[in-house]
Amino acid sequence: MVIEVNKINWGKSITVGITAGLVAGLVKLGWENILPPRTPERDQTNPPQKMLEQFGVPTQITHATYTYSGQQLPWVSYVVHFSFSAGFGVLYSISGQLAPWIKKGDGIPFGIAVWDFFHLKLMPLMGTVPAAKDQPLEEHVSEFLGHAIWMWTIDALIKSKK
Repeated sequence: MVIEVNKINWGKSITVGITAGLVAGLVKLGWENILPPRTPERDQTNPPQKMLEQFGVPTQITHATYTYSGQQLPWVSYVVHFSFSAGFGVLYSISGQLAPWIKKGDGIPFGIAVWDFFHLKLMPLMGTVPAAKDQPLEEHVSEFLGHAIWMWTIDALIKSKK
């Protein structure tokens, strides 16, 4: 069933999408603690930091941290991470109503498509990360599975708020 644009509850769709994206962003960060996607050397400047630097944001900003429990945590990277996740939560929440086929597989194929587009195509093309063939297998495994569970989480939370 396709819903017409004028029949979408935009406020609810956006709110649920943002909320689902933020929660799923936490899930994705937790996943990366279990299966880290990058070597410590490659994570010295992580992809969000590198991309911001490519857009002209100074390193002292991209590498800004806060301290919690004696650990330096990259708050700017977290802003990018959660903004990306919330943005895709909203996109999925709305586009899933307009084109229900997007929700096939409980969001997993959509999440894998996001991984493919960003990690294998766009970011390598921009020089943010190495070419897909030059990325370690561990990075592909972590990011592939991480994006699948990330979008599955968004899908589950959106469904729970219908």
